[in-house]
Amino acid sequence: MKSNNRFYWFMPLCFAGAVAQAEPLEIHGFVAQGIAQAAKSNAINNEGDVSLALTELGLNAKLDLYPRLKLSGQVVYLNGGNRYPEGARLDYLFLDFSAIDNFDHQLNVFLGRYKNQHWLFSSTRDVPFTRPSIILPQSVYYDAFRDIAVASDGLALKGYKQLGQGELEYNWSIGSTKITTDQARTLLSPDIQGSSEQKYVHQASMFWQGIGSQASYGISLLDSQFSYKQANFDFFADGDVTVQRVILNWRYQAEKWDLSSELFQERMTIDGFYAPGFERAQIGIGGYLLGRYRFDPKLTALISVDMLALNKDDKRGSQLGQLGIPSYFGYQHSLMLGASYELGSRFRLQAEHHWVDGTGRLSPSLVPDLERNQHRYWQVWALQLMYWF
Repeated sequence: MKSNNRFYWFMPLCFAGAVAQAEPLEIHGFVAQGIAQAAKSNAINNEGDVSLALTELGLNAKLDLYPRLKLSGQVVYLNGGNRYPEGARLDYLFLDFSAIDNFDHQLNVFLGRYKNQHWLFSSTRDVPFTRPSIILPQSVYYDAFRDIAVASDGLALKGYKQLGQGELEYNWSIGSTKITTDQARTLLSPDIQGSSEQKYVHQASMFWQGIGSQASYGISLLDSQFSYKQANFDFFADGDVTVQRVILNWRYQAEKWDLSSELFQERMTIDGFYAPGFERAQIGIGGYLLGRYRFDPKLTALISVDMLALNKDDKRGSQLGQLGIPSYFGYQHSLMLGASYELGSRFRLQAEHHWVDGTGRLSPSLVPDLERNQHRYWQVWALQLMYWF
């Protein structure tokens, strides 16, 4: 499904017009600024220097149009260095229709640029104070893929159903996301001259939590296809990339601590792109375990272990040497320690440090930056102050 750019320039105008005439309206926003460094890698910048490229500004709103119809949207400005392109973007803008609203069954239909509801933190990663860490586990929440994963243009369903001794949440969506030139260069290579398109992304997920249980369990499925169209003078050829992913997730929430985990297997096939007739298929695996402990209402500690192998048949990347690529580009494992402190009812200071082995999630992904990532071991730290209203 191709996105209609004119449609998304028109919808904010409708939104603004409706704001003047309808009630109630909820408006919220956030401002976050930080400092970060990733020495010996291009994770933040090409030099590995201390950087202020940790800026997040956002404004979101929800408008009740009719008793069962709402309009929700969010615009943001981001500067994350090399993690994703700098600039403003429309994260989401969709109509939310309550199709079923019973005691034991609720179903909502989303039309427009809907949010991704299928992963544990996919619907909260866009707001700094609602995600657990400044930089999420990269095995699942790859920063270079942020704008494509946050939302899609199309149709989505979200439902809750009481079944016997628990509650089932189910989600389904189909759509696509427009890929800008800057996003394509971050993902593929800064040397591309052509254009990239997401043809479609089809997702489904289910989450189950028993009555009185502190644990929830889920499964998410994804099928997506991308294409690359070469320019007249280009280093790369026409190509197609297919990504199919299965994610198993688990979450446990206690009074003072909680644990979250997602494990995935992903099949990726590449036809063309590197050269006409090129073919490659591989299955990657990975996942993380993330824990938080609240010492008191203000101070929270955070720890996570994150692991990724781009090819489960070559978990240490030894086969990459045949292509002249260091083996550490075939995987990325990390340990993170962090903490957050509530400075007030709307202020939070968050800090974290990551120790990393491997460069499998450093951008660009299809054409590795061998010049700037010559170290197997590297570290990244970040400190961010956030305010919301």
